[in-house]
Amino acid sequence: MRTRVLAAVAALALAAGAAAAIDNLKILIPANPGGGWDQTGRQLAAAMQSAKLVGSVQFDNKGGAAGTIGLAQFVNASKGDPNALLVGGMVMVGGIHLNKSPVNLSMVTPIARLTSEYEVIVVPASSPHKTMADLVKAFRDNPGKVSWGGGSAGGTDHILAGLIAKAAGVDPAKVNYVAFKGGGEAIAAIIGGHVTAGISGVGEFAEHIKSGRMRALAVSSPAPIDGIPTLKAQGIDVELGNWRGVFAAPGITREQRDELVKLVKAATETPAWKATLEKLGWTPVFLAGDDFKAFLDQDTQRVASIIDSLGIKK
Repeated sequence: MRTRVLAAVAALALAAGAAAAIDNLKILIPANPGGGWDQTGRQLAAAMQSAKLVGSVQFDNKGGAAGTIGLAQFVNASKGDPNALLVGGMVMVGGIHLNKSPVNLSMVTPIARLTSEYEVIVVPASSPHKTMADLVKAFRDNPGKVSWGGGSAGGTDHILAGLIAKAAGVDPAKVNYVAFKGGGEAIAAIIGGHVTAGISGVGEFAEHIKSGRMRALAVSSPAPIDGIPTLKAQGIDVELGNWRGVFAAPGITREQRDELVKLVKAATETPAWKATLEKLGWTPVFLAGDDFKAFLDQDTQRVASIIDSLGIKK
């Protein structure tokens, strides 16, 4: 009898330590459908629902200006709401600095860094550029004629284009960068040949590379991914990873923040989330609460320094 009582007490204690279920969670995705933030928000919600951590989830896609339009809406409309989350990441950090945004990530509540993803450089299947060397040669010969399509100005894709230019001996200020509000728009432009090359996270382009509609030329990782050679192996001394995470509303209590941290952490431990990481090639880099805030402060300075050094600031 005593054993059964102890077991019941232990079960109750375990339940108390787990994330409390939320009836209705709201997730603001500050980008149009189809990109990395959209994938992150929807896959995180699916993991939560698979483990019955939340009931319904309401999504709101609000793209533009590297996520700062969505950020402004979140800051203004969600104050004090403990059931609201915002997806964001390194792209937003860069966009805030580049656009001198009046809203920034100090105005929301950091919950958790979730993933890091390396970038891939692609061209449409019909492109004459068969290798990264071909693309770089064309870029050196006439920088303005080579257009690079990616996410918001000042984001990870834009920064990578600037770093490639710098490593290739081209003035980064001469990069002809075409920014898109969402992954769907960028994919259509790349496949349609409306830009010379495209840059995004490996997961965003994976199915189009596999189908043969895009040709992958290089990845920004330290080692090849899915047989795609690295930039470094092709003479471009650049490595870059793109982190993504979630934030809560301004004005919530520390206890409410901690409950959301528990909720998100529990979601990242589900089989559904682990399957997503494997499928999309995302690296788990979970960091929560105060530790995430400290990282965010450091990364804000790091990204600002890169943008300034590349001369791509407005």
